[in-house]
Amino acid sequence: MALAKIMSGGQTGVDRGALDAALAAGFPCGGWCPQGRKAEDGAIPQRYPLQELPGAGYLQRTRKNVEDSDGTLILTFGPASGGTLRTIEFCQRLNKPHLIIDAAATSIEDAVRSVLEFVQGRGVGRLNVAGPRASGEARGSEFAFWLVERLLAKLAQPAA
Repeated sequence: MALAKIMSGGQTGVDRGALDAALAAGFPCGGWCPQGRKAEDGAIPQRYPLQELPGAGYLQRTRKNVEDSDGTLILTFGPASGGTLRTIEFCQRLNKPHLIIDAAATSIEDAVRSVLEFVQGRGVGRLNVAGPRASGEARGSEFAFWLVERLLAKLAQPAA
């Protein structure tokens, strides 16, 4: 199965960085967000094609995106905490494939290689991308953007 969709919950930081890269590339993206399109900076802008999960907050949204994906890429910047840690726990509890990359200790090039192997090796069609919100890690959005942008570019190259 080839990668067909980038998913996230739309929070500031890693979530939006991944969605922004997909949107910039014209690649399908989406996912579940909390009711009211809630995020730390207010309502998630409508340009992000996310579906509200009725009656849900952050935790329910996180679980639904793990459930509905074929695999989850989790970016950390050192030890995982908060919602990022909960994402890892949901992946483990639901026995869903996941890849954890410590972006503070991994170059973009190495991260792209690892994610490419994960997506191709696990047959991931819907890739959920998760990690810290902007208030928890200022580098998250940019790292996620460059990672997803380069991943999509590599996947678009004809096989040698």
